[in-house]
Amino acid sequence: MMEKRALISVTDKKGLEKFAKTLSNLGFEIVSTGGTLKYLLDNGIKVTPIEKVTGFKEMIGGRVKTLHPNIHGGILYIRDDKGHENEILSEGIKPIDIVVCNLYQFQETVAKNPSLEDAIENIDIGGVTLLRAAAKNFKYVTVIVDPLDYDIVAKELLEKGNTSYETRKKLCVKAFSHTADYDSAIDSYLSGSLTENKKLRLSFDSGKALRYGENWHQKASFFKKDTLEPSASNMKQLHGKALSYNNYLDIEAALNAAKELSHYNAAVIVKHLNPCGIATGKTLFDAL
Repeated sequence: MMEKRALISVTDKKGLEKFAKTLSNLGFEIVSTGGTLKYLLDNGIKVTPIEKVTGFKEMIGGRVKTLHPNIHGGILYIRDDKGHENEILSEGIKPIDIVVCNLYQFQETVAKNPSLEDAIENIDIGGVTLLRAAAKNFKYVTVIVDPLDYDIVAKELLEKGNTSYETRKKLCVKAFSHTADYDSAIDSYLSGSLTENKKLRLSFDSGKALRYGENWHQKASFFKKDTLEPSASNMKQLHGKALSYNNYLDIEAALNAAKELSHYNAAVIVKHLNPCGIATGKTLFDAL
């Protein structure tokens, strides 16, 4: 049986020490790069530097670290394909069973209005390639892009010795969603910076079926966009049957009216997009 192996290369190190120690205690060889390697070593975790696997030191200012057949062959090979297995064995390539990676913070960087050169340096290449490779081979490989998923993976490894197929499917989708959003942000930024073709790409999540659409015989789904603003997508329904398309329109209309009176305690009643009642008071109870 081949030794279990995990590759860890992250920007966000939240929760990493505990998770990496769990992997190490379970017998995983941990392979890592750059700042992540130093972080793990500083926390007393045994780590194999990436250059021991690739045979090359990090090149051209860190732009090339993990882009190597010894890495991607170990991630992408199909475990129950004898041809694949014989090929990686003949090349001395070891399997990589877990890939933990999150990316250079491109969106946070461009939000600070950097120079074009600084923005480009924060475009992650190797990390995206790792995520896509591991997600593509989710039948065999566990890909983790979000530190919030460390606990579920650790729990399954401790209890079963491997992650479940269901978990790997969910993590695969999460990884591809992450890289899609990442590339979308790069496209929007570079389109506005290098051309006159400005783009706005929107991403919506958590689609759920509504009771019905604009009319009772129509089907509809509701998708939300992450926002900190008061929105129907962030509300918690306390009572009543499932909402319809028209209910959501009324909620948004009521919220927009209340926002116009944001300096007051205001209550708004809306029916079919018509404001039937708007009131203010010393308290919200008085307004109601």
